Amino acid sequence: MPYVKVPRRATGRYAVVAGTDAPRKGRGPVVRYLVEVERGLPFDGEDFAASVHATLNDPRGWGRFLRVDHGPVRLSVALTSPVTTNRECRPLRTGGELSCWNGRRSVINALRWATGVEQYRGDLEGYRQYVINHEVGHGLGHHHVHCPGRGRPAPVMMQQSKSLQRCLPNPWPFPPSGRRASDLSGR
Repeated sequence: MPYVKVPRRATGRYAVVAGTDAPRKGRGPVVRYLVEVERGLPFDGEDFAASVHATLNDPRGWGRFLRVDHGPVRLSVALTSPVTTNRECRPLRTGGELSCWNGRRSVINALRWATGVEQYRGDLEGYRQYVINHEVGHGLGHHHVHCPGRGRPAPVMMQQSKSLQRCLPNPWPFPPSGRRASDLSGR
């Protein structure tokens, strides 16, 4: 993947990515969401929306998600410059590097979207899946957790962008281990 130079500051205004994408097949509730990209970032909105949708609807993910381009929605996923991330994530201090959940928006830091983190050892796609699942997980009512033990997969709600605490990187809420998503209640 070619290097993308991410500006520290973009316009501070979001554009909703047009279009819809159906939820994965199956049973259970469907979560309506939309995707936004801050204007002035060097990313294609449709590519970002496709990555978000594929991640959210993966069988290892949280459930079933319907992407729309208008409300009402339960949440949005927004690709955001570092400066706007700082503003949108207040009172959390992101240092221009972290992503966050705030209000009804998963704020995905564009700098980290472009570069990933050391903990993922060059697996940019895996890191992107992690950050989407982690921040949307907050929107579904899940909270931070700790590493369950040395050498075990890190829970997706662990702050893997900061540290793996001796766990292994894991981008999925329900990795192939027999666990299944029962609902989106936040349990």
